[in-house]
Amino acid sequence: MRYTRLGKSDLDVSEICLGTMTWGQQNSEAEAHAQLDYAMSRGINFIDAAEMYPVPPRAETQGSTERILGSWLRGRPRDKVIVATKITGPGRGFGWVREGRHAIDRTSVTAAIDGSLSRLGTDYVDLYQIHWPDRYVPAFGKSHYDPAGERATVPIEEQLAAFAEVIKAGKVRYLGLSNETPWGVMQFIQAADRLGLPRVASIQNAYSLVNRTFEAGLSEVTRHEHVPLLAYSPLAFGHLTGKYLGGATPDGARLTLFPAFGQRYQKPCVQPAVAVYARIAEEAGLSLASMALAFVRTRWFCGSTIIGATTLSQLAENIDSVDVVLDEATLAAIDAVQLQYPNPVL
Repeated sequence: MRYTRLGKSDLDVSEICLGTMTWGQQNSEAEAHAQLDYAMSRGINFIDAAEMYPVPPRAETQGSTERILGSWLRGRPRDKVIVATKITGPGRGFGWVREGRHAIDRTSVTAAIDGSLSRLGTDYVDLYQIHWPDRYVPAFGKSHYDPAGERATVPIEEQLAAFAEVIKAGKVRYLGLSNETPWGVMQFIQAADRLGLPRVASIQNAYSLVNRTFEAGLSEVTRHEHVPLLAYSPLAFGHLTGKYLGGATPDGARLTLFPAFGQRYQKPCVQPAVAVYARIAEEAGLSLASMALAFVRTRWFCGSTIIGATTLSQLAENIDSVDVVLDEATLAAIDAVQLQYPNPVL
């Protein structure tokens, strides 16, 4: 396992980050703790959660993921684990999260971080991320900006000031963004620099073989502003394991259990693209999942790749991908598929 300094922070994060969004829904507390123990034994020191987890979001389970992580953290050296979590943003419903008060303002930020710290059983989180922007942006499978979707929003300067307070109070070490755009990231950076407020340390966006949009625009921001990608959905909700090829619905799989949750991946070119990637992986002597994860992990702009699993065998295979090196022929074949099926999830 290799480690990377996260942007301009002092966080040295493992190149693989353990995702948690199945804990409390598809995974029990005992199963989650087993995943954590195994991940730590393999050198992972970075865990990513969110106040709205697990998924699919439900009032009955909201907060369970953080509570499960918190029960594991108890009695363990806190400084050996880098804990990231997220504040729920507005515009997507979820009225049961903090009674629907989701504007990214001082009141919401204070309430959200206090709730997360209580569930996690810790005094601070290392990285606190805005799960999606306070303002309207096309996200979660949507790609075209529609001015008709714009809504009232908290000024970015005010958002940063709210995070500055919780950082000063010692509740948060660093601020991160998620599901952001190049314009949005630059607005946060410029406002922080202008006003002496906290600078964002990272951008958690979707990135995979079937969604390489980060390469256009955001990668330049990463390069010049030192704000690396935390890549989520590197296996595209399991599509890049090949298990859904041919319309298969494996027992217990996320999209079998919750088909509506993965609608962003139900686009006409996803399965054809995945089928070609599966053939490339086979020719390279790799599993599709290992190839997909190795591709994401080795992009120069990627600070850490967030993986999730429901079984220890899946987790082991995913972590084993840190030893996979893709040769030039495989990388060229991957780029050829991207030309044939550009970003098919969009």
